Amino acid sequence: MPEATPHKSPERTVLSRTLLALSALGLGWLSGCSTPPSSKPGPGPATSQVPSNPSQPAATRPEAVAQTVIPAATPAQVSGPVKSAARNARDYRKDAASHLYARHSQHIYKGRLPPMLEAVGVLNVDIDRHGSVKSVQWMRAPRHVPQVMQQIERMVKAAAPYPVPQHMSQVTYTDVWLWHQSGKFQLDTLTEGQD
Repeated sequence: MPEATPHKSPERTVLSRTLLALSALGLGWLSGCSTPPSSKPGPGPATSQVPSNPSQPAATRPEAVAQTVIPAATPAQVSGPVKSAARNARDYRKDAASHLYARHSQHIYKGRLPPMLEAVGVLNVDIDRHGSVKSVQWMRAPRHVPQVMQQIERMVKAAAPYPVPQHMSQVTYTDVWLWHQSGKFQLDTLTEGQD
């Protein structure tokens, strides 16, 4: 990907703002309320490195792929999954985003994101009545960075089980992934904004 220049062209600025506006409009109806993620630092989760496939070609950004870690189960997950009181996908989206932030706290971009991101993707996630991930489907895939798409899919699946949708037999929620070139991300649901 070309490096960002200090002065963006007007077309690129308009495109960036248009994409953000469309994401906000398209997902505005999905916003709901739930308990925000805890800001208290806790003990760091145990991690294990995802094994690499020697026959797979090296990714264009190996440092981002090397950051793939799967946290060990937390005490809440050992004793049973958390329950979501959400009654629709819009409300469930915040519970799922908070859950993803808690499970992948080391990958969260802190503060406002810069204007140029490596990728912006819109992902649907199907959760069953037990909190397991049934499937993921890209509504807007960042195909120019397939390694980022794979990383996001791994993170979504590794975060299972999700909060159990106790008022729904299953739920499909949608969120926008805002991916920084450092390999860290924010979700549109919980974003701190963009410069």
